[in-house]
Amino acid sequence: MTVEDVARRLPETGVLREHCRSLAVLEAILSPAWEDRCHSFDRRWSAGEALASMRNGSGDEYSVVFAEAGAYVRGFAHESPMSPYGDADGPWPGVLDEVPGVFRPYVTEPAFSDEVGVPLVTACMWRQTGDGAWKTGAIDFPAEVAGDPDGADDLFRLLVDRSPETFQRWAEDYHEVPVALGAVRHVFASRPLTEGVVSALNPQVRLVEFARDIEESGYPVN
Repeated sequence: MTVEDVARRLPETGVLREHCRSLAVLEAILSPAWEDRCHSFDRRWSAGEALASMRNGSGDEYSVVFAEAGAYVRGFAHESPMSPYGDADGPWPGVLDEVPGVFRPYVTEPAFSDEVGVPLVTACMWRQTGDGAWKTGAIDFPAEVAGDPDGADDLFRLLVDRSPETFQRWAEDYHEVPVALGAVRHVFASRPLTEGVVSALNPQVRLVEFARDIEESGYPVN
């Protein structure tokens, strides 16, 4: 599954934003230590912009910027043959070439680039407000690599398959703890967070401990 396949399967911007927020809240509860989390969500990343992000601790990451103009997604799979540090000597041709002007500042955003300003990207999508679908550039993928040469399959798996069961399996494998499916369903439905839901996910913590994370994400609380 390449970025083109992911773009066809992503939901509209509002649904994706809500899902990204739920991922961040679930991980905050499962892993109170910030450095051990994959997913985060900041509704006030900058003026008028929210940011969802993922870092898997092994060098792969994605960012989703939600703004008035729409949404911009960039993913970086560090072992991808389409890495900017590979044969392409910079972003792979076509990945960023057609990004609309309204999203161009994100292409060179320092938070999405390395220390010398090279964009960390192997996959990119965008959807302007009013668009009926997500878009990608016209990319000539490396022919010798099967599957997902841009890393999109692994990077965006939890954004494409948004079922509670898929998250439960992923979280139990990643965090190596049991994960209550009913509590995951509760958060994925964006129902107000309660002490009972927090306890079901992590009996070692209390709801009050997540006040900052919840405020940052904008997730509802009873």
